[in-house]
Amino acid sequence: MSMRTLCRCGAALFLAMLAAGCSSTSSGSHRDTLLGNQCKWNPRSCDYSGPYDPGERAYAEKEAARLNEAETDRLRHINLSGK
Repeated sequence: MSMRTLCRCGAALFLAMLAAGCSSTSSGSHRDTLLGNQCKWNPRSCDYSGPYDPGERAYAEKEAARLNEAETDRLRHINLSGK
């Protein structure tokens, strides 16, 4: 195999790997993942103390209640199933 053919194959392989890596990223960014981990280990660091937009506080409280209920149900399911 000539050096020229080898270089072409290598370049094509590199571009294919680059395209595959770019397309396999998750919907969240790396920063969001890091922030999520930060909030998981230190929830107070993610508390928001600034002003709310009209209706935003009520939405946030409803969403928090919904998430808390979902987590409670998940934990009940785990305890009932014995896992």
